[in-house]
Amino acid sequence: MPSTSIAACPIPATCNWQPFGLPRRPANRTVVFRGFLEDTDQLKFVIDSRSEKAEQIEHQPWGEACWYFPNTREQFRIAGYLTLVRSSSADSEREIARQKSWQELSDAARVQFAWPHPGETRAEDAGAFSPPPPDAVSPLPNFCLLLLDPVQVDRLELRGEPQNRWLYRRDSSQSWSTLAINP
Repeated sequence: MPSTSIAACPIPATCNWQPFGLPRRPANRTVVFRGFLEDTDQLKFVIDSRSEKAEQIEHQPWGEACWYFPNTREQFRIAGYLTLVRSSSADSEREIARQKSWQELSDAARVQFAWPHPGETRAEDAGAFSPPPPDAVSPLPNFCLLLLDPVQVDRLELRGEPQNRWLYRRDSSQSWSTLAINP
């Protein structure tokens, strides 16, 4: 990641994330940032595999997250490859990260994965939204860890005249380059 790492900034809990919807329409989402995958630059989010987001990622595994920091008047647009870590993941390290992400959720967040299917007609039974708490250790099958592996960061400082903007790019050797560009 760039030397002025987003990890060092006071990060809001949510960011906007832009996958492509079906058929190839933009689909803006607000998701909760869950930190970075250990020892990587990959951003972590969690989603329900039954949601439209999961289907969109399967069809187009590229996305962009955008944060705006009002105190510093900075915007970060982070573009990269999306990886959806499902319960059937063959990658043991990512499965461990998925389980750890589940364990880090609050009880209130975990129980939402036991609610009825997202996006379907609202369940008439009010009890459908008050299920027993799921196991705090083992994730439900529909719980997914979503990773955004950044390949480009567009950083814009909105303070100053003129404003400042940098483009950070990661190359095939995993090295980052920085280019000052016009705002």
